[in-house]
Amino acid sequence: MSRWLPFEWIAALRFLGEGRMQTAFILGGVTIGVGVIVFMSAMLAGLQANFIKRVITSQSQIQLLPPDEVARPLRDRPGVIEGAIVQKPTQRVLSIDQWQAIAAAMRARPDVLVVAPTVSGAALAVRGDAGRSISIIGMEPAQYFQIVRVPDYVVAGEVRLGTDDILVGTELAKNLGASVGDKIIVTTANGGRRVLTITGIFDFGSKGVNERFAYVALRTAQSLLKLIGGATSIDLTVSDIYAAEDIASDIEAIVPVKADSWITTNAQFFTAVGAQRTSNTIIRLFVGLSVAFGIAAVLVVSVIQRSKDIGILRAMGTSRGRVLRVFLIQGGVLGFVGSVLGSAFGAGALIIWHRLLRQVDGSELFPLLLEPSLFAASAALATLTGVLAALAPALRAARLDPVEAIRG
Repeated sequence: MSRWLPFEWIAALRFLGEGRMQTAFILGGVTIGVGVIVFMSAMLAGLQANFIKRVITSQSQIQLLPPDEVARPLRDRPGVIEGAIVQKPTQRVLSIDQWQAIAAAMRARPDVLVVAPTVSGAALAVRGDAGRSISIIGMEPAQYFQIVRVPDYVVAGEVRLGTDDILVGTELAKNLGASVGDKIIVTTANGGRRVLTITGIFDFGSKGVNERFAYVALRTAQSLLKLIGGATSIDLTVSDIYAAEDIASDIEAIVPVKADSWITTNAQFFTAVGAQRTSNTIIRLFVGLSVAFGIAAVLVVSVIQRSKDIGILRAMGTSRGRVLRVFLIQGGVLGFVGSVLGSAFGAGALIIWHRLLRQVDGSELFPLLLEPSLFAASAALATLTGVLAALAPALRAARLDPVEAIRG
């Protein structure tokens, strides 16, 4: 097959074959470098995807809330405003003004997928001598469970929410000494009181959520919080989760509500992800530089060792361009072959790590994401790095004077 290859490829592969030890060492370096890049990139993508999955299945992507209450200065007479110090009023549990019309407007938006009105507020759950402060969330399961996948987290009982039913977290059930089928008394600060039956117990994987949150039917929460026909928030899911902040800003501009996106409420996570991406990029940069210097060093030695061969080729009429391409091809081949081996090494290490690293309950810590685009990008980057690293040695070889090279 070699007779069908161009001269540059034949010479480049022969030079690599003659220096087997040098070729093996640099291939090992490129393999390890690309393996580290593939391993870190895939693991970071998996961790980020796992967190985003947990977030978007345990909270709304956009939540519409009533505007904050503000104190308004009094006017004593026309043109005169009282200059007394005005204290910010207490933020009461209020219903969104004309929430039905707002919900209808949200359903008409092409970028909004699901709309679910909810009623939430603080309450006290009591069973016998045990009492715990909770946050009740009232909703219509048909819409709300499309946003927050509560059924996916139920570990005991069933997802049934009648007028006198309640879903509680594992920690709350433990603190109250309750189980499925037991009754608890739920009271609110404004005098609401109901006896509810625990029909299901959920586990969101967060102790704070499991001991504070409780789900009831929408009409039950409206009755407890004295908000008959009201809604304290409207939860939304959108077509593009990463555009949630822009959509929330647009909604705030046209509707008299406060819109919080999941990106805003999880700002610390995005800061951490940004820091991880930056550190990952820096590590990849230094790994790439070490690989490039390794290839360049090997090819410089190769040029010195084969000076006479290069001189003979030049004396036989081989152009400078062909000599240049011989060494550029060597760099590209080293980078490409190393990237293939490195991708296999990184993917294998990640699979082993994924199987060994588990959560307490035995479930995976992060999903295994091995995107073909990652391997393609790694191959392209390593090949380009190899070619660029070979540029200086290739120019040196092309500039050799044939007579001086033959004389040594």
